[in-house]
Amino acid sequence: MVMLNLKSLSERDICTKIITPAIENAGWDRNTQMLEEVSFTDGKIYVRGKLTARGAKKRADYILYYKPNIPIAIIEAKDNKHSIRDGIQQALDYAQILDIPCVFSSNGSGFLFHDRTATDGNIETVLDNNSFPSPEQLWKKYKQYKGINTPEAEKVASQTYFFDGSGRSPRYYQQIAVNRTVEAIANGQPRILLVMATGTGKTYTAFQIIHRLWKSGAKKRILFLADRNALIDQTKRGDFKHFKDKMTVVKNRMIDKSYEVYLALYQGLSGADEEANAYKQFSREFFDLIVIDECHRGSAKENSAWHEILTYFNKATHIGLTATPKETSEVSNSEYFGDPVYTYSLKQGIDDGFLAPYRVVRVTINVDAEGWRPEKGKTDKDGDMVEDRIYNRKDFDKNLVIDERTQVVAQKLTEFLNGYDRFAKTIVFCTDIDHANRMRTAIANCNADLAADNYKYVMQITGDNDEGKRELDNFINPEERYPVIATTSELMTTGVDAQTCKVIVLDAEIKSMTKFKQIIGRGTRINEEFNKLYFTILDFRNVTDLFADKEFDGDPIRVKPVSGNADLTDIISEEENDHASIEDEETGEEIVINPVVRYPEPEDEDKTMWDTPIRKTKVYVNGVDVSALISRELYFDNNGKPITVSLKDYTREVVMGRYASLDDFLKSWNSADKKEILVQELEEQGVMVEALENAVNKEVDLFDLICHVAYGQPPLTRKERANNVKKRNYFAKYGEQARKVLEALLDKYADEGITNIENMDVLRVQPFTEYGSPVEIINEFGSKANYMRAIKELEKELYQSIG
Repeated sequence: MVMLNLKSLSERDICTKIITPAIENAGWDRNTQMLEEVSFTDGKIYVRGKLTARGAKKRADYILYYKPNIPIAIIEAKDNKHSIRDGIQQALDYAQILDIPCVFSSNGSGFLFHDRTATDGNIETVLDNNSFPSPEQLWKKYKQYKGINTPEAEKVASQTYFFDGSGRSPRYYQQIAVNRTVEAIANGQPRILLVMATGTGKTYTAFQIIHRLWKSGAKKRILFLADRNALIDQTKRGDFKHFKDKMTVVKNRMIDKSYEVYLALYQGLSGADEEANAYKQFSREFFDLIVIDECHRGSAKENSAWHEILTYFNKATHIGLTATPKETSEVSNSEYFGDPVYTYSLKQGIDDGFLAPYRVVRVTINVDAEGWRPEKGKTDKDGDMVEDRIYNRKDFDKNLVIDERTQVVAQKLTEFLNGYDRFAKTIVFCTDIDHANRMRTAIANCNADLAADNYKYVMQITGDNDEGKRELDNFINPEERYPVIATTSELMTTGVDAQTCKVIVLDAEIKSMTKFKQIIGRGTRINEEFNKLYFTILDFRNVTDLFADKEFDGDPIRVKPVSGNADLTDIISEEENDHASIEDEETGEEIVINPVVRYPEPEDEDKTMWDTPIRKTKVYVNGVDVSALISRELYFDNNGKPITVSLKDYTREVVMGRYASLDDFLKSWNSADKKEILVQELEEQGVMVEALENAVNKEVDLFDLICHVAYGQPPLTRKERANNVKKRNYFAKYGEQARKVLEALLDKYADEGITNIENMDVLRVQPFTEYGSPVEIINEFGSKANYMRAIKELEKELYQSIG
């Protein structure tokens, strides 16, 4: 028998020749239970101007499955030059992300087994290659980890997913959400809250939960509740279509009890009077599972009609789905459902590359920043006197309308789209329906050429506008070009799957964190086919201050009292008081509510004798000097919080955290096989390359930016570095044609930077095409290896000194 020299084997050889056979010998099926080199994230998207790049995917060497939907072990492999323990830290990190209890590290000499279920202090043991645990052994540990103690619970928890033959399977976080929910129900938990950021597939996750429970026989009749027709329609046409003739949509309060899966609007089941309460046509025991979509909107309110439905069917298991659990002094999702069994946040989604990152551009308008006070004798558009007081951002478009302010917002949005993409799908969030109507006109006027070509270029999509509502499906359909811009107030804040929305405009006062998260969620979906990889937020009201709030993207803070007999009837939450519209209980459509204006009492009667106004719900004025004072981009750290220090100070902190000295940085830079990889690593650490270039000097590359900002070195421009190389007559040792190629590469570096000359595709563009094909050019250097060596030497010459 030939003994393998493990030290001579690569990591891949260790896997193929040692680890895989050891796993198979323990009884694991290679085809159904073992996945190798599993990428479970897509890689974070980085935005550089209008360009985007993907970061590295998280990849596990092995994931072992008891069944296709149940991962129970993870293995990190290293070559034999590493210790058997060297992969365990990374494996544990991945195991925590993936919710896996059994963790292994191997270098081919055996396995280090970290048992997350261990309670006897023997948490890590070394196993030889003949002692890898069997599927049944690790399944037993999984059941212990999950608290699955009965045969009935095991039957439910081990039910497989629905596979439609398309190859689609749940992403890792959807898999965790489904498994934790099903396992909680199998263990008898009656109320479950699942928190998943907008755009992460809550409906698909809900379908998989329902299907597994239904298929296993644990739940036989299911009610899926939503609060908008669009959500019901999307659900029926989308993931739930696989229920086929077992599913029905409750319409016109007509109840047919022969189905197993019911989709319904809250408003379609309940009403203001007893006769309208269609849900009472069912017995209290009819449903054994109720799934409440967007449960933050109504089901958390104890005195709501929606809550009555859940109370009536209180013997059923209730699952609440939301991106934004509501926790206020009056409303609590967690009090009703309990703490979330799983939370997948916006930050996690962006870091994993499943959600689009965002850029924020703040536009400050003079009357917003300084306030506006009418001059003496100022009248509104009806000729009535305007009350003399200082009006500020909270008043505009709610109590007081300044025509010129609306025009400035429309102009700045148009300027942005002119420089970006005039056909980028855009949602403009306004104060109310009246504001959305006026904003539509202002944007159409600013884009008269496109609006004349097709009047649907900009449309008002609000609850009272039938034409606009009919165009909602076209707006969210990636295949449809029109409408391009939608002005709205409440209708599009939630439940609108706008995959290709690239611009979110905030021109409304938004104080509710729940509403803010929902609005941001309109832009977070990714659609690579239509080049939607990030989105831009244009903020005219400083709404994005909420990004800095500790509650943003964090766990919900429970502030609603758990007990007590206080009468809450007269308490109105700040969020509800701020809303300019509500939804009709019957139809779910938006109804505008004109705010009641409460003018302050004058401090001095004589002072205001001349300008006693006529009290109106809203005052309209024009002839006001309105202008945009400043537009600036906000930058965010790796935790998604706005950077409050200067960009240079922030960069210095990040770089110094990784490289303690200039010498450390120079060693890393010079030893990097490709500078592009180091650039990507720095971006992943939080260095904002493009913003730093704009702040310091666009003609300076990242090397000099870092040396200058972090270590105080005087920066050289790329052209200065290129000229220094030319002066040293570095090319003399090469033949004439090779010298021309290197000189052209040097010029390319001076124009575009170091990462471009490292990519061999550069040889396919001018002026290199004049020297021949890429193969012919490489042959001038003797071989590909010689060409790559010449590039490394060129880089060494470029960065020979730092000043």
